[in-house]
Amino acid sequence: MKIKTSVTLSKELLDAINQRGKRYKKSRSDFIEAAAWAFIGQLKRQELNARDLDIINRRADYLNKEAAEVLAYQVPL
Repeated sequence: MKIKTSVTLSKELLDAINQRGKRYKKSRSDFIEAAAWAFIGQLKRQELNARDLDIINRRADYLNKEAAEVLAYQVPL
């Protein structure tokens, strides 16, 4: 469901939206919606990456110990 809303944009941004919207045959609304969804997707990826990095950092000592044990099993070439 679409809901009509009002936003205030700079003239430069509106000009860029209009120009690219025409090039890709998208209305202003469609262009802005696609850009907002793309930005939300980027934020979600950043949040997941931060969560994963936090998990790795919390488990770093264990992971490093496990890696050292695995390396001890390697045969010298």
